[in-house]
Amino acid sequence: MRAQEVVERALAAARHLHGCAVLVRESSEAALRWANSTMTTNGHTTSRRTTVIAFVEVDGGVAAGVVGSSAAIEDTAQLEGIVRAAEAAARDAGPAKDAAPLVEPDGADPTWDEPAAETSIGVFGPFAEGLAEVLAGPHLQYGFATHELSTVWLGTSTGIRRRWVQPTGSVELNAKTRDLRGSAWTGASTTDFTDVDARALAAEAERRLTWSTRRIALPPGRYETLLPPSAVADLMVYLAWSMGGRAAQEGRSALAGPDGPRVGEKLTALPLTLASDPAAPGLEYEPFLTATRSGEGISVFDNGAATRRAEWVREGAIGELVYSRAEAEEFGTRFTPAGENLILTGGSQDTLPDLVGRTERGLLLTCLWYIREVDPTTLLLTGLTRDGVYLVENGEVVAEVEHNFRFNYSPLDVLRRTTEVGATERTIPREWKDWFTRTAMPPMRVPEFNMSSVSLGR
Repeated sequence: MRAQEVVERALAAARHLHGCAVLVRESSEAALRWANSTMTTNGHTTSRRTTVIAFVEVDGGVAAGVVGSSAAIEDTAQLEGIVRAAEAAARDAGPAKDAAPLVEPDGADPTWDEPAAETSIGVFGPFAEGLAEVLAGPHLQYGFATHELSTVWLGTSTGIRRRWVQPTGSVELNAKTRDLRGSAWTGASTTDFTDVDARALAAEAERRLTWSTRRIALPPGRYETLLPPSAVADLMVYLAWSMGGRAAQEGRSALAGPDGPRVGEKLTALPLTLASDPAAPGLEYEPFLTATRSGEGISVFDNGAATRRAEWVREGAIGELVYSRAEAEEFGTRFTPAGENLILTGGSQDTLPDLVGRTERGLLLTCLWYIREVDPTTLLLTGLTRDGVYLVENGEVVAEVEHNFRFNYSPLDVLRRTTEVGATERTIPREWKDWFTRTAMPPMRVPEFNMSSVSLGR
């Protein structure tokens, strides 16, 4: 049964309800994996998930129930069963605190009747040709490349009919010396792999491996630290995930102040802006909200509402916080959905090598790993460096640190204390790649970044 037909039949089965929203999401994914300089797996998978959200009038208000199914939908009886289950879930849940009028349609979607987009192994064509040369090189190569086209259809009882195709691609390449003592990581995000050069990624990894010919041990402590775009992305993603309006209103987050949320508070004199924008070229995401659950900052009642550019940090000051429509009404502020991309701008045109060239003594990181929150009131995070920490002296990389560090630092303090910010470029967060891929970040110089202890893992 076509996705559009699933939507229409489910809505028809829900006519007796206060309202209904139906989402059908189809994913087409291709992947390559290699290890020990040998291709190990490649394949293509497809999947579909149908979600029905039933809105039911109950004593005290309107309730919402959500039921999803990954089973193939063959007939109307199956859909009626899902609708009845969602209705039962709503009645069991009782009146929803986030209840709001269902979103009204805003024009027709000319792509509604189109089929799901499909990818294939062929998407890796030129990239795979370059990868074959890389695998034949002198170092051991490990890595993974994936490309997904996810098509979503949203239909509601108010008449909304929207469709969106989301491309998501990424590659991670890990080069190791034959004795396994040296390890270097590079990665990239993409929409279609036409802009990813396996040779260039490998060349960057090999350049870093040359830095590992001299190894030194360094004690934990506070170091001037150069954060590459990937490491900045991991820290800023966590900051964006922490921009919840309700938590700030109720004094439960680092964005809470003595008189309410810290919106407008200056973090840095640098003109830095951290934003999410569904129309950002090459980083686009759904222009309408699709929600299969309710929670802080998100509500199933908001399905179909337009997403928009939100500036979490604006010209160096705390900008907007995330609010569902119900929360915005409750707190007297603006509806602000969370974003699915993240862009930090406001730096110079300098590259990471430019920052290295101006460093008297400091550390150059590759990426971060195993990031966890230590203190939500300050947004203090802990985590590990990975795949290369390098000592910079007099503008040159002079050695690899023979161990990793555990760090303790807040992304808010990264913004507060940074002294130099370079040019924004598309990048990929190492830690959060599986959940958040679309980022563009600059390299940054942070004095006295806290390397709290030594970690012996590579």
